[in-house]
Amino acid sequence: MPVKNRFAEMQEEITKWRRHLHENPELLYEVHKTAAFVVERLKDIGLDESAITTGIGRTGVVAVIEGKTNTSGRVIGLRADMDALPITEASGVDYPSKTPGVMHACGHDGHTAILLGAAKYLSETRNFDGKVVLIFQPAEEGGAGGKAMCDDGLMDRWGIQEVYGLHNMPGLPVGQFAVRPGALLASSDEFEITVTGKGGHAAAPHDAIDTTLVASQIVVSLHSIVSRNVNPVKRVVLTVGTFETDSTASNVIAHQARLQGTVRTLDTEYRQLAEGWVRQIAENVAAAYGATAEVEWTPGYPVTINTPDETQYAVEAARAVSAHVDDDTDPILPSEDFAYMLEERPGAYIFLGNGDTAMCHHPAYVFDDEAIPVGCSWFAELVERRMPAA
Repeated sequence: MPVKNRFAEMQEEITKWRRHLHENPELLYEVHKTAAFVVERLKDIGLDESAITTGIGRTGVVAVIEGKTNTSGRVIGLRADMDALPITEASGVDYPSKTPGVMHACGHDGHTAILLGAAKYLSETRNFDGKVVLIFQPAEEGGAGGKAMCDDGLMDRWGIQEVYGLHNMPGLPVGQFAVRPGALLASSDEFEITVTGKGGHAAAPHDAIDTTLVASQIVVSLHSIVSRNVNPVKRVVLTVGTFETDSTASNVIAHQARLQGTVRTLDTEYRQLAEGWVRQIAENVAAAYGATAEVEWTPGYPVTINTPDETQYAVEAARAVSAHVDDDTDPILPSEDFAYMLEERPGAYIFLGNGDTAMCHHPAYVFDDEAIPVGCSWFAELVERRMPAA
């Protein structure tokens, strides 16, 4: 089950695109050079300027490729993310980032190059009946660029009926795929708890309300949420990541303490309940000690939920490309803002093997260019199977 021959022929060119993007990473919505590069490549491969729209979701790019025919009326969206991370590179590659403190440590340069490669093939062949909408998204890394594009009318304006995306997966051999119907990646919400008591001298704790003690009790109690409120067969992770007080000396009892943390879950019901549990525990534990607790809750990305039929289409396309497709892979707890697109349209998100490399978001991460023809072939195969030429 080989990749399409055309992508083997194009691999060197697509790899050059990917490495150019790797050398010139940009953050969040400030992907102006990246978006311009995408537009130039789209024009080079034969797309008319009228088929390309910029500025969707601030700096996103949307382009349309029409098949030889359009009797089906079907419109499929294919998405790639463009932004990098605020990480200093330590990969050792001979084409490192030229921007200090910024690198493509999550493979979005690879995703963008793969979609451009698929676009070139689809533009050359147009061996499908319908329309393909190419979605090049900014600000996946914490900026909710997917939501911004949807808020700008992405789905309705282009009439997208189904939407698909991929992400490289370190640890999964190159050439292999992994996917599952239902929840694939977790939601990610954040909280900040400010505990206010009464500062004082360490030698006279009875005259103070010790916020360090109170906040410590809150931390311990918060972890009872997962162990005692959540069905053991469900997946919820709560982590308190920071703990700081306004004390500046070892003999000072702090007046205030501040905690920051995150809650991740694969279950939308538990996501809705988690905020109430955190507030209840923080406020009641603080009150028991005579202190107060204020909770600020910041909703993050939703659960990434693949719809059943579209997951099967993704699996069938993957099996046409690779002999190794895991169609019931375990879900994982990182989050992904492709979830916003899946809230608006049916679709699927699939993992593409990146081989034995450092994990995503690590300074030593390296995207494996051998994955390029595989990813390109999956996008193209998916289009041709979902919209067979009339």
